[in-house]
Amino acid sequence: MRHLILGGARSGKSRFAEQCAIQTALPVCYVATATAGDREMAERIARHQAERPSGWRTIEEPRELAAVLLHEAVPNSCLLVDCLTLWLANLFEAGTDIPAARDELAHLLPQLPGEVLLVSNEVGLGIVPDNALARLFRDEAGRLNQALAAACDRVTFVAAGLPLTLKDTSVAAPLSPDP
Repeated sequence: MRHLILGGARSGKSRFAEQCAIQTALPVCYVATATAGDREMAERIARHQAERPSGWRTIEEPRELAAVLLHEAVPNSCLLVDCLTLWLANLFEAGTDIPAARDELAHLLPQLPGEVLLVSNEVGLGIVPDNALARLFRDEAGRLNQALAAACDRVTFVAAGLPLTLKDTSVAAPLSPDP
């Protein structure tokens, strides 16, 4: 099962993803993409680390996400990636070919064994940014979310801590009404 979990800042998407990981009852590997560029971010990272269940293994990887997933995905396990938006920002900062990285990840997902939970910010619901770099980031985040949503079995949007299922291929399609 591949599950993309989207939401805005402080929407509850990470907490929801962690609950999903716990519900699998599988060993969890948490793949963290954040980097501590300043004291406030370092404090956020430390808080997140302290709140994770003690039995979870953590891998901190800001850029080489596809390689980590390929190496770490095994049957009867759960990978939780938090978060794709920070991963994307790290790729921008490194001057990485964003479309190539996006395509690599989207093509890899269906091949991975085990459960994979991906957390990403939905950044396209606000105002149009006032500078070209911010607009490019918003556009690439939207393209990333679309590509991964297409590759995932389930997509959930979280707002105000409430999950809304956008896609679930495990649920049978509704029957057509009789003519």
